[in-house]
Amino acid sequence: MTIELKKFGITLVSRPAGREAFQAIRPLLKTGESVRVDFDGVLAVTPSWVDEFLTLLLEHTSRVELMKTDNASVLATLRVLAEANQGAVADLSRKFLHAQ
Repeated sequence: MTIELKKFGITLVSRPAGREAFQAIRPLLKTGESVRVDFDGVLAVTPSWVDEFLTLLLEHTSRVELMKTDNASVLATLRVLAEANQGAVADLSRKFLHAQ
């Protein structure tokens, strides 16, 4: 399954909004399903939104892939999460950045 984040808006900010976005897609997810997160069409994201959304997604399935992007806001957010956090979201962020 591919989750197109632009469906939640072009500017993704705040933990509550990230939680709300996850709750919207949760009924569509199958346990253990492989999920691709697509940032195409998103102008700006904040670490809090991405952290909340990915934390909940990774609790549901460990098979998450972040699709390639050259969006400066996304890249900066993932760098912050990779450096400031511990755990699955930081690991996923580091893996994505290393592959760039």
